[in-house]
Amino acid sequence: MNGPILEVRDLTRAFGGIIAVNNLNFAVKEGSIHGLIGPNGAGKTTTFNVISGFYSPTRGQVIYQGQDVSGMKTAKLAEIGLIRTFQGTTLFKEFSVIDNVRVGCHRSSRASFFSRITGADRAIEAAATERSRELLDFFNMGHLADDPTSTLPHGHQRALGMAVALAADPRIILLDEPFTGMNPEETQRMMDLVRRVRKRGVTVMLVEHDMKAVMGLCDIITVMNFGSLLTEGTPSTVRNDRKVIEAYLGSAIDAA
Repeated sequence: MNGPILEVRDLTRAFGGIIAVNNLNFAVKEGSIHGLIGPNGAGKTTTFNVISGFYSPTRGQVIYQGQDVSGMKTAKLAEIGLIRTFQGTTLFKEFSVIDNVRVGCHRSSRASFFSRITGADRAIEAAATERSRELLDFFNMGHLADDPTSTLPHGHQRALGMAVALAADPRIILLDEPFTGMNPEETQRMMDLVRRVRKRGVTVMLVEHDMKAVMGLCDIITVMNFGSLLTEGTPSTVRNDRKVIEAYLGSAIDAA
C-alpha cells in the first residue's frame, strides 16, 4: 500500500446549531479497504456526503490525491475518479442490465450519454458496450446482460450498482452500506466482489453495520461516535477496544 489517496482534515459539518461531524481527521491509504463505522447518528453518512460533494464542509478540508476538493460538486469528483454508491440502489429499473452499465460508461467518456444511447457516436458506443460486457463478466453477470434490471434479485442489483460505478473508472469507491438487506450467501458473494474490485487497483471505503463483513474485509477501520473520531485501527485492534465495545459493538462483537 502507498500513501493516502483520501484525507479529511479537521472536518466539521453543522446544520444550524447541530454539529453532525466535529473536527474529524482520518486518512485512507491507496489500495486499501477502509471501513467507517459507528452507532446510528454517529455522523458516518454526513461524512460520506461531505466527501462525495453533496454537502460542503462547514470547516476543514477534504483532500483527494493531494488536491483540496472541499465542496467540489459530485459530478466533478466523479470525473476525477471519486465515485460514491448509495444504500438505496440507484439503477434504471426499466433498462436492461447492460444498458445500466453503459450509463456508467458515459462519465469517463467525452461523448454525452444521449449521443451514446441514440447511436450518434458509433465508435464510442461500441467501446462502451465492450467495456460493459467485460465488467458484467467480471461480476459473473454476463449471462444476465439483456435481462430487465427490475427482475434481478437484491444481491445482483447491488452488484450491478458496483459495476455501474466501476464503469466510470474510479480511483476510489465509497460504498454506502453495500450489504444492507442481504442474506448470508449474498453477503459472502459481495465480500468476494469487493476484494476483487480492490485487486483491480481501486481503493474502497465503506460505511457498513454488518460487523462480520467489516471485520472480514477491512484493512483499517475508523470508528465515529457523536460526530467525532472515537478510535481507528486494524479489525483486531478495533474489536478489542473497550471504548468501541461500550459505545457501539457491545456483546454483538462476539458474532463478528
